[in-house]
Amino acid sequence: MTKIKFGTDGWRAVIAQDFTFANVARVAQATADYWAGETANPNAEIFGRRFKVVVGYDRRFFSDRFAQITAEVFAGNGYEVILTPEPTPTPAVSYAVKDLGAVGGVMITASHNPPIFNGFKLKSHFGGSSGPEECQAVEAMLDHSPVRSLALAEALRAGKIIQSDIRPAHFRAIKRLVDFKLIAKSKLRVAHDALFGVGAGVFETLLAKTNCSVTTLNGKYDVLFGGICPEPLPKNYLLGGALLRRNPHDFCIVTDGDSDRIGAMDGRGGPLTNQQVIALLLHHLVRNRGGRGTVTKTFNTTAMVDKMCVAWNLPLTEVGIGFRFIAPELMKPGALFGAEESGSVGFAHHIPERDGLAAGLFLLEMLAMEKISVNKIWAKLEKEFGPHRYGRYDAHYPLEKRAALMESLKAHPPARLLRSPLVRVDSRDGVKYVAEDSTWLMLRGSGTEPVLRIYAEGKSDADCEKLLKLGRGLLQ
Repeated sequence: MTKIKFGTDGWRAVIAQDFTFANVARVAQATADYWAGETANPNAEIFGRRFKVVVGYDRRFFSDRFAQITAEVFAGNGYEVILTPEPTPTPAVSYAVKDLGAVGGVMITASHNPPIFNGFKLKSHFGGSSGPEECQAVEAMLDHSPVRSLALAEALRAGKIIQSDIRPAHFRAIKRLVDFKLIAKSKLRVAHDALFGVGAGVFETLLAKTNCSVTTLNGKYDVLFGGICPEPLPKNYLLGGALLRRNPHDFCIVTDGDSDRIGAMDGRGGPLTNQQVIALLLHHLVRNRGGRGTVTKTFNTTAMVDKMCVAWNLPLTEVGIGFRFIAPELMKPGALFGAEESGSVGFAHHIPERDGLAAGLFLLEMLAMEKISVNKIWAKLEKEFGPHRYGRYDAHYPLEKRAALMESLKAHPPARLLRSPLVRVDSRDGVKYVAEDSTWLMLRGSGTEPVLRIYAEGKSDADCEKLLKLGRGLLQ
């Protein structure tokens, strides 16, 4: 039997190698067993939820078939299953779980990973990604019971599986988060680079019957994602950027493969980093919308957020890497906003989940309110808080050597970063070096791949590149 190991919010593996029909059925059975025990436990937070599960899937190879197998297993275990009839954004699945009072949800997706991967993401009853404790509990239930399954045709006849498009309810919810009437009359020329992912066509739907025009870029259904990883990073914007240079717009929203992450380009294809997008969103929430409350960020997110929170007297909570650490903070009273480096952002009074589609609407609202280009808004922020240039480099690095490298980095930190003395070494997840002038360099292993990520932030593009070069040197 294949050994299955859960990662940050579920299980990911290479299709046909470990991610097989049989293994997906095993994981679905373990999840069904776990949730059945929780719904019967009067001391569990989940107690009293309806015996219902939401199952969705993305555009990856065979995702629809893997979702069908998952739904059939839940139906065979007595659950009522809401199965999406076509590829659906991850935040729509999370919203449906909360909105419909389900015990949980499953999203078949590997998000931004290379096309050879697929994944089984767990969504908890509160409408967000399951935490490590719940994932470990499901993992511990593997193979405790034989797989019980009810064929799709029979389950449909019996009403055990209901195929339902859950997207409209989510779309209505995110439109309520913003001043949609203002966006509707703004006459913005909006582009959306879907990176061949499940978000293709979403903004055309959201902005239908408005005065805005929408152009979807890279919206073709392609299980190979046009030869890229569907991650909102500038290196993946070459195709979309070229299209924008030929046909300029006011702004371009970018979403990842399953639409839970946000990126952006200016109207002529100039890439914005995820760090810029995060700072722009925080600026908009506070300055334009008058928002107050606690901001949560992962500790590999731009130092500009720290400076903004100090200037605006906002509480700031810094957590480990992964949105699973942000989600609980968003559920606390007084929360405002949560963000991590990868373009994952979440908003209070919504679901405690990253939502690239909601973030896209907030960015459009910002442009409709300020009536200037995103580049001019960013220039104002840098004038106020200083220049921040961010970079990331992903290096292939063997998993078996990672622990020794991290120990060495902790034990032998550099005395300074570029021109500034080192003031802090943070080893909560990877190793982060922070200098006196807020310049920083961080090395951290991916939770799902034999990849070591090097992150850096400096005061200029040249400084950032020097930091990344230093980081690459440390791998030796």
